[in-house]
Amino acid sequence: MQKQLVLATRNKGKVQELKAMLAGYDIEVMGLDQFLNCPEVEEDQDTFEGNAIKKAQTIAEFLQVPALADDSGLEVDALQGRPGVYSARFAGVDATDEDNNRKLLELMQGVPTGERSGRFRCVLALAVPGQATATWHGTCEGKIGITPRGTGGFGYDPLFFLPIEGKTMAEFTKEEKSKISHRGMAMRKMMVEIAGLM
Repeated sequence: MQKQLVLATRNKGKVQELKAMLAGYDIEVMGLDQFLNCPEVEEDQDTFEGNAIKKAQTIAEFLQVPALADDSGLEVDALQGRPGVYSARFAGVDATDEDNNRKLLELMQGVPTGERSGRFRCVLALAVPGQATATWHGTCEGKIGITPRGTGGFGYDPLFFLPIEGKTMAEFTKEEKSKISHRGMAMRKMMVEIAGLM
């Protein structure tokens, strides 16, 4: 019987990325939109790990199936690590990606190129009913661009520039992005262990 795994998110971009990465495994991967009445999990922890664990455990307990949660975001050194855990709602609770990117650019006005460093950080948490929750971490270092570039990805991807590659995250194909991204790094660590955890 095929194993089931629920992705504890309604973010379609994250669901697509995670499903693609797990495509080679004998696991039926489902998003929260396939279930009715799932609780909304308030991301009120002060770390990515805390939020990921809370989401995974809440959904796994509610549905009684393994749940994988991701909490990730952008840390900008010139902004003392902001937006951090508030990345998705940086410009407000109902902010769009464009709203968040606009706010980031406004705050970064006048910051010289050499001081625009930052990173995407991701924590994945796998909660299996009756077992201890496992976590994996991934980071991707880069620079905050001056203007958005590219049409791929989501979130801050059009502003996150990787100097070694000469492109923003939004200019990569999905396959290229999964090889270098913070989420891809965390996923590769998880995939080494997932068969023995589910």
